[in-house]
Amino acid sequence: MVFFLDALRINERAPPHRITVGRVFVHLHGKAKDSSFRAAISDYANRLNSDGVQIIEHRNQTDPGEYLDNIIKKAGKDTVILLQENGENLDSIGYSKKMKEWRISNNSVHLVVGPPGGFGIYGGDLQSLSLGRITLPHELAAVVLLEQLYRSCTIIKGLPYHRA
Repeated sequence: MVFFLDALRINERAPPHRITVGRVFVHLHGKAKDSSFRAAISDYANRLNSDGVQIIEHRNQTDPGEYLDNIIKKAGKDTVILLQENGENLDSIGYSKKMKEWRISNNSVHLVVGPPGGFGIYGGDLQSLSLGRITLPHELAAVVLLEQLYRSCTIIKGLPYHRA
């Protein structure tokens, strides 16, 4: 997202100042097969859209390396973070702090939910986050991640959704 600050221009002939806000992209390995997961993903996608979070559903690719390579190519210089069982474990406040960092960054962040069999040997050099030390089906992991991102946005805005 780019915002133009016309009110801050002193010289009317000067170009407007540009403020770049980092976006968050959530990459999913294919569409959820279960209708309840699809409905939950769609609901959170609608809730998060105004907060600069975009969900990208990739076609089902059997090879985790190919899936990850495509995302890394699209991301360019942006940050790519994998969701993995052994990643950094955050609570809801920790996710909201990360979300603030990502939003004020000039670069976008790409959160990648793995394929059903995980990433295997791929992506070992990338950052990773965890949703806990339990193993979740990738469709459920996507819903839990989106809920945490939504919760993070409500914490940042001071809304009463998060009651801790």
